Amino acid sequence: AFAVIGIAELVYLAWGGSLVLYAAILAVLFTVLNLFGVQEAVRFQIALVLGLVAILTAFFFISIGGVRVGRFEPFLPHGLNSLFSTAGFVFVSFGGVLTTASIAGEVRNPSRNIPLGLIVSTVVVTLLYATVTFAVVGIVPSHQLAQSLSPIAIAGKLTGGPLLYYAIIAASLLAFVTTANGGILTASRYPIALSSDGMLPAFFSRFSKKKHTPVASIIATGILIAAAVLLNIELLIKAASTVILLSNIFAHLSVIVMRESTISNYRPTYRSPFYPWLQIAGILLFSLLIIDMGIQPVLLSLAFTGTGVILYFIRRGSLEKMSPALIHVLERITNRKLVTEGLGKELRSIVEDRDNIIRDEFDHAVETSCFLEIRTKASIEDLWSAAASELHGCLPAPFENENLIRLLKEREEESTTAISEFVAIPHVIVEGTKIFKLVLVRAGEGIHFDTMHPSIRAVFILIGSKDMRNLHLRALAAIAQVVQHSGFERGWLSAAGHRELKDIFLLTRRQRPQGNRDTA
Repeated sequence: AFAVIGIAELVYLAWGGSLVLYAAILAVLFTVLNLFGVQEAVRFQIALVLGLVAILTAFFFISIGGVRVGRFEPFLPHGLNSLFSTAGFVFVSFGGVLTTASIAGEVRNPSRNIPLGLIVSTVVVTLLYATVTFAVVGIVPSHQLAQSLSPIAIAGKLTGGPLLYYAIIAASLLAFVTTANGGILTASRYPIALSSDGMLPAFFSRFSKKKHTPVASIIATGILIAAAVLLNIELLIKAASTVILLSNIFAHLSVIVMRESTISNYRPTYRSPFYPWLQIAGILLFSLLIIDMGIQPVLLSLAFTGTGVILYFIRRGSLEKMSPALIHVLERITNRKLVTEGLGKELRSIVEDRDNIIRDEFDHAVETSCFLEIRTKASIEDLWSAAASELHGCLPAPFENENLIRLLKEREEESTTAISEFVAIPHVIVEGTKIFKLVLVRAGEGIHFDTMHPSIRAVFILIGSKDMRNLHLRALAAIAQVVQHSGFERGWLSAAGHRELKDIFLLTRRQRPQGNRDTA
């Protein structure tokens, strides 16, 4: 919103008129641009950003020769506190870095491109701000710098003449335009997520058929931006910086909570280094920046957080009860069963969408599989007996226990079905048609198959009729792929139950039918 106000201010200074009217018209223009589709808005954004970076880079190299080191003295005359309060005030400049993740659902290969975009944009923005600020402070006299509303343009005029002066003015316009356009592009995705989670009406997450754009969400975002121009500009910037700082705080906190929750479906493709010290340092530093900005940002932080908590509990009252990741951490500490399936289901959906997983016949077999937990050291005969008796209601009917045990024994006598020291895949063919069943067996203390395999922990029993032979072979291949992953054994033994064991197969990367999700 403050970017729209900035452009409106330039128009007002040039032609006069109503500042609010100009801002409202600009908000409508950027909203309409985003309604044409993500690709069109992104192409426009890329062109503007390249132009802005080119002008600022040229400014630095042209102006660096005019920098006088003496202008940096005295350094920090008002102490470190002024540095931190100013840093918090201008932190809104990093808003675009954070909002990169908000359009992850419309980005090709988000596992690679989102972390790469976040890191590269952070480095580029930091370098640009540091170098340009260094050049401006070293060129413009301090008394003139303190009174000027356009210090970069003044520095450009002093070192590069009128041409660089007008180039910097153009760059400032580009900066406002990119911020406004990018703001609507990314901010309109938040109502989509809130709508998908049930916090806002369903129509906010509906997309147009032709351009696949979230029309209602974009229009609502544009209306909010137009309304925000009525606010005091200083309060608006503090509110924007506060929101971005809070988002960073909660992002750092979420990494800690999710990692410590040991949720099996939490499968990030990028893992932050220096955990947890980097996250703790980020939480403390961003909290100090909010406090240093004064009482208004603190009150805004409490208001935003309180609103989020209220919405969350309203949601819990109207939708399927969820288990926040924090509850999983408390469960670890108290050793009590506190969680439900809600969070696991949500994370499962996220991973399937991110990795473009299209379920196949084997995934269906996993979902309908039987489960047997053997908690003590067992022999292979104990396994056959337990599988036939305890799973009688789960296996295809009619099934005689003695017949199933006989088939399993005969198959094992032909050759061992153990494929490693950890895994065995007994598989038998039965009479009938359209029969296929997968039985997952976990043996924490191990099952003695033979002298070469004295402690098998994961057993996958395949029972199928002759007409299901193709699925039988595909199941063998799928299991072989999954169990070869480096984290399989640890995940198998630590899974909380049948649901998490099934998710190991449903979410692990393996050869599947190719997805057809088109993204921008």
